[in-house]
Parts: sequence; C-alpha cells; structure tokens
Amino acid sequence: MRIYDVTIGIHPNMLTWPGDPEVVLEPVQSMQDGKAYNLSRLACSAHAGTHVDAPLHFFPDGGSVDEISFKALIGRAYVVDLPDVDVIDAGVLQAAGIPSRTRRVLLRTRNSKQWSKVNPIFSKDYVGLDHSAAEWLVQRGVQLVGIDYLSIAAMGEGIKVHRTLLEHEVVIVEGLDLRDVEKGRYTMYCMPLKLLGSDGAPARVILTGV
Repeated sequence: MRIYDVTIGIHPNMLTWPGDPEVVLEPVQSMQDGKAYNLSRLACSAHAGTHVDAPLHFFPDGGSVDEISFKALIGRAYVVDLPDVDVIDAGVLQAAGIPSRTRRVLLRTRNSKQWSKVNPIFSKDYVGLDHSAAEWLVQRGVQLVGIDYLSIAAMGEGIKVHRTLLEHEVVIVEGLDLRDVEKGRYTMYCMPLKLLGSDGAPARVILTGV
C-alpha cells in the first residue's frame, strides 16, 4: 500500500490568499539559550495551506469546522486529472469520467505545478470551479470536493461556488498537493484541527492506494 501525503507544509514564506494574515512560526524559547526545551509560536489564518472550509465561512449561522462529520472526511475518493483546463465547469466534470456514486472528488489541475516552486507567487489565473460545476457536484450527491489551490472557486466565482457547496453540506478541502498522485481511486483521510467554533481549519490529508 502506498501512502501519499498531499498536505502543504506550513511555514512563514508559504503562499497565502491575498489579504490573509501571514504565517508566523518562530521560536519563543530555545535550548541554545539555556532553556530546558524548545518552544515555538504559530500564528496563521484558519485557512492557511491545506485546509477545510466549514459552512460558517460563508453563512453567519453555518456549522463550524469541529462539527463536520468524519463520514465525509474519511473514505473512498476519486482523483480527477484536468491538466489542460482553465475553468472547471459542469461540462468538464461530465466529461471527466468520474465513476457513478463517487462521494469524494479531488481535482488535480495545472495548479499543482505551483507547489514545486520554492516561493510560489499568487496568481489570479489559477484553475477553479464555476457555479455550474458546483451545482453538478451537488446534484450527484458528492460529499467532499478538494482542489490543488487555495480556493475551490475560480477567481470571481468565490461567493456563489462556496455558498452552493456549503449550503448543501459539501465539505470543501483547499490547498492540496496532488503533484505525485495519478488519476484514480484512493482512500482519503482528512483530519482538520479541532478548532471549536471556527469557520475553517488547517488539515493533514493523506491518500492511500495500491
């Protein structure tokens, strides 16, 4: 069995969504200074790196990330490879050959090339879903959708796409590193931090397959 860690490492120089707080990871106590142990401080957005969006992210009365069921976060997933697509719409998903009854869809696009760069720069030309794609996923009973960039939605489609998915309890996982993952079926384990009452949380995500 192969194990794929598809999580982006969190560090101070990492790519973040424009306007979000920068990541701070710094020592506050060091054994080199004679202390008994090392201790670091972490400060970042709840949507830094690989993370899960909760309904609360776009709905004032929506559920928080600690309320998301593990039944959606863990289970069989299908990785779709879309290397030549600029925007993912309903037609793209319909033609992608996603097996029927698939409940977790992970989208591998040209975005994945970003994660091989030492200091990636935010690009508005990233690949994401339009509203028709979000509706397509909802209509087919998908429980979770993930993508290899910081937003599931194409630029300019953010509010409509997020609200369509979240109001139908589709879990959104953003910031996946799918560079080394081929198209096909896997078992997914997505474990967001248990941040009580939060609109999202960084997550460790792994895939297993033969």
